[in-house]
Amino acid sequence: LAKTTADGKTGMMIALNCETDFVAKNADFISLGNKILDAALASGPADLEGLKNVSVDGKKASELVLEKSGITGEKFELTFFSSISAPAVQAYIHAGNKLATMVGFSKAGIDIQVYKDVAMQVAAMNPVSLDKDDVPEKILAQELDIAREQARREGKPEDMLEKIAQGKLNKFFKEGTLMNQEFIKDGKLTIRQYLESHDKGLKATGFVRYTLNV
Repeated sequence: LAKTTADGKTGMMIALNCETDFVAKNADFISLGNKILDAALASGPADLEGLKNVSVDGKKASELVLEKSGITGEKFELTFFSSISAPAVQAYIHAGNKLATMVGFSKAGIDIQVYKDVAMQVAAMNPVSLDKDDVPEKILAQELDIAREQARREGKPEDMLEKIAQGKLNKFFKEGTLMNQEFIKDGKLTIRQYLESHDKGLKATGFVRYTLNV
C-alpha cells in the first residue's frame, strides 16, 4: 500500500503480508493495511520498527496485526516501510496490490497525470537508480567487468575492450536510470525530456519501488 499526505509532500509505503490470496483480497485485511498506513502518515515513523509501534485503534500496529492474525488463523506480518518527501509526491499501486511505487518531484502544481505517468514508469521499467550519478559504484564496476568479459569472449581486441565496455555502460544508463529511460508512452522522449516538456525545472528527485515476491 502507498499513500501521500493531504498536502502531497510526503508519501509512505508499507507491505502487510498474509499467506493466501483469499485473505489478501479480503476487505477486512485491506482495511487493516489502510488503517496502519493512515496512522503512519499522521505520526511519521522513521523506519519499519517505528511503523510497528504506531498507535492504531489504541494499540501498537504490531499488536493489532498479531490480534487480527489470531482471528483469521493466518500469519500477518508488516515486512516493509519506506517514506519519501519532496515538493510533490505521487504514489501508484498496480492492480492486485502486489506492486507499488512512489516518486518525488522537484515542483508541485504540475498536471497530476505527469506525476502518475512517471510513477507508472517506475512500476513498469524497474530502474536501478534515479540518474547516472546515483548508480552505486559497485554496480558500475560490475557492469563494466561484465561488458569487458563479454567482449573478450567475443574475440574483440584487448585495446578495444574499454571503449566497448563504456558503450555498454551508456546503454545501461538508458535502460536502468529513471531520468534517462525511454518514456513508455512515447519512445521518442526520455523521462527527463518528458518532464521538461511540461516544466523546464521539473525533475524526479527520488523514488521507491516495492513488489511482493509471489
